[in-house]
Amino acid sequence: MATTTTTPSAPETKAYPVVLTPNAIVKVKEIMAQQDPIPAGLRIGVVGGGCSGFSYNMSFENGAGMMDKVLTFEGLKVFVDATSAMYLNGCIVDYVETLEAAGFKFENPNVKSTCGCGSSFSV
Repeated sequence: MATTTTTPSAPETKAYPVVLTPNAIVKVKEIMAQQDPIPAGLRIGVVGGGCSGFSYNMSFENGAGMMDKVLTFEGLKVFVDATSAMYLNGCIVDYVETLEAAGFKFENPNVKSTCGCGSSFSV
């Protein structure tokens, strides 16, 4: 008798260039619900500048651009342009609250170094 084993398939989000944690999804949806009008989704990108060469950018958008990848997390649309997707590949965005501060935290495996301010990086 032949036995077959099935391996659980990885979640579809694994193919995404960037993944949002459940905490980040909840916080983004909470902030979006307070906007008037409510935006279509969240744009996550990488822009040139900052102490180390690049910095992260998050903003609300009313629609996807022509070259955007549209990712969906629990009904939340996230737009990522093709250039940013290269720098964000494998990145996890979390929302953390500590006694000192609260905010979105990027865990990016592509980063070679960061600066003291924590919001700028180089690859």
